Amino acid sequence: QVHLVESGGRLVQAGGSLRLSCAASGRTFRIISMGWFRQVPGKEREFVAAITWDDSTQYADSVKGRFTISRDNAKNTAYLQMNSLKSEDTAVYYCAADSPHLDEPGMYKYWGQGTQVTVSA
Repeated sequence: QVHLVESGGRLVQAGGSLRLSCAASGRTFRIISMGWFRQVPGKEREFVAAITWDDSTQYADSVKGRFTISRDNAKNTAYLQMNSLKSEDTAVYYCAADSPHLDEPGMYKYWGQGTQVTVSA
């Protein structure tokens, strides 16, 4: 089992930056990938970014050039650096772990509880 805890979400003005963290515990040595997703009420969970065990990354078109995913293996933590935030980035952001298909939420084995990001116009 792997336990994920997100942090870093808060209210920020448009154009600002935030860094989300996802701390993993448990059988972390088995994790092949980590991803970030987001969801707003009434909509499906949306892929944001993901990183594999060999540091390959993938991004949704809507965040390319603005968001950066990274990880610190020593700390078992993944990060999502979000710059140039827009009001449409407002959502609950979820961390997920362990999927061979980076942009498919249904393939991830483990999920965090989510952290709220609100971008004011």
